[in-house]
Amino acid sequence: MTINSFTIPIFPLPGIVLFPRSILHLHVFALPYRTLVSNALVRDRRIGIIQPKLGVGESLKRETPLYSVGSIGQIVEAEALDDGCFNLVLEGISRFNLIREVESDTPFRQVEASFEGFDDKKLPKTLDLAQRCQIEERAHWFAQTQGLNIDWQSADQLDDESLMNNIIQLSPFDTGIKQALLESTDLTERAELLMSALNFFGHQQGEDRKITLH
Repeated sequence: MTINSFTIPIFPLPGIVLFPRSILHLHVFALPYRTLVSNALVRDRRIGIIQPKLGVGESLKRETPLYSVGSIGQIVEAEALDDGCFNLVLEGISRFNLIREVESDTPFRQVEASFEGFDDKKLPKTLDLAQRCQIEERAHWFAQTQGLNIDWQSADQLDDESLMNNIIQLSPFDTGIKQALLESTDLTERAELLMSALNFFGHQQGEDRKITLH
């Protein structure tokens, strides 16, 4: 292990990214990850969320490669169900750089990681008003094209970071786009990437469903 690195158990989830200060709800049912959660609850309540690199039609395996950047989530709520599954609420702490996978005999994967290059404890600078308005306008249009019923009154109360992170988590972007958004250096870059993604994916029709941004 190198200086300033640490070991973290990981939950590989395609299409799921966790940003600092954002909230992620998970239903954990697979046995390896139920074990991961049980172990985390008696340790520091932290797990790594990271996307696997899956090809078209591929299923997730132990040896599936991982993206180089993931996030640490703190378990802030855990509900143990009668069937052994868990309902979790995770709060994003910080992004991390994956250094290498750690060999272990646990049913879940573990990696050596580092916070180098990320200063996610610091609140990001806000967007300028014009860019915030563009994001809101494009998100309204995107919701209409996808048949989403959004609680815009509550969404309008969110700060810039929370608004964008909620849109990203709920949108049907592919793993590559979501990874690029996760790795963005600041809110301005994230906003520009988000606008491009909304423009592209907004032309694809989705099923009607109600979503609330929070």
